[in-house]
Amino acid sequence: MAAGSSAGDESSSLFSFFFYVLFVYPAANWILKPGRFSKSRGLAYAIAMLVAIAAVKTGFEIQERGPNFYRTLDVSRGSSALDIKRAYKRMSLELHPDKNPSATAVDDFAKLKDAYDVLMDTELKDVYNRFGEEGVKANKRVDEYRMLLEIAVFYVAWGIMAFLLTLGKASAAARQWIFTGQLAMFVAEVLLMLNELKLPDWFLPQTTEHELVLILHALFPAYVNGCRCIGGVLYVDLEEQTKQLLLALHEQNKDVLLALRDVHAAIAASVASGGGAHPMALAGGAAAPGSGGALSAGAEGPAPQRRRPGHGGPLGPGVPATPMQKLKDLEATLRGSPAAAPSAAAAHPALVKPEAKSNLGLYVMIAAYIAIYYCFSGSG
Repeated sequence: MAAGSSAGDESSSLFSFFFYVLFVYPAANWILKPGRFSKSRGLAYAIAMLVAIAAVKTGFEIQERGPNFYRTLDVSRGSSALDIKRAYKRMSLELHPDKNPSATAVDDFAKLKDAYDVLMDTELKDVYNRFGEEGVKANKRVDEYRMLLEIAVFYVAWGIMAFLLTLGKASAAARQWIFTGQLAMFVAEVLLMLNELKLPDWFLPQTTEHELVLILHALFPAYVNGCRCIGGVLYVDLEEQTKQLLLALHEQNKDVLLALRDVHAAIAASVASGGGAHPMALAGGAAAPGSGGALSAGAEGPAPQRRRPGHGGPLGPGVPATPMQKLKDLEATLRGSPAAAPSAAAAHPALVKPEAKSNLGLYVMIAAYIAIYYCFSGSG
């Protein structure tokens, strides 16, 4: 690009950087604040706001640059020399100072003449498409080394800024999205500037490759801050979740140990009070073999031990449970009750069934690159 165009592009990019970082990003974070809206609605509102601001800002920048040569002559990139001549004759009759009473008639007609001269010259037309009007005025020719250096400066600068804006674990996904988009933009810009990728005639027919690159540069700050907002909302701290799950498992383990200690104490108490009663009697209260059958309801025996409140046996809160019953209660607790670990697992299913990172997004991106390349190159 020419020096003036490059300086203007750099100043515009710098303004966009501060505008989005200091104003737009805080506004998006305000919308995405937990509790203000639901997660999906907050994301929708934030994305809609970013798209609207980017569209309005980019539209104003395009309008400020004024119509390009194709719009001045009302032709498209694919128009033939004959079409351009006819358009010039028609427009010259309308804009000639002798017939145009406008105060800017002379300037309008001079611009029409410049547009005609450039678009009728194949070499100048190619320079204009890639470097804009400033490139034509500077009689710029393709210097691939210098052009790639200028492109690299822009992307390296934005890469450093994006990296600094996405430091930390919570922004890792946003950083990956930003660098992926930046790589796609870099490849597209290099291919357009080297004429390796031709825009088809139906795609923005009155927009040059140079203007398309400027539009991408203008939209990139919005893309960066959009990735930051979305990445922050969708971030899940797996390490913290794993820590909480382990703590829940530890608490459950404590409950199991306490229940086993209860069982052990009950068995010891039953053995001590029963004078070596048969294990079947300890387990279910049945008589030992050879004892003459089950104990009658009124049979004398050791006084029942009172359990702690809430730990009664199956016969009621005041009747002690047998060791076998306690084991059954423990098994039922581990299998059926909502223990801490199952609750944590239900709250974080990603930890229970970890899925391998999917590369579907990368494959879709590569397929899109290939499709766009063949579409544009075929149409060109």
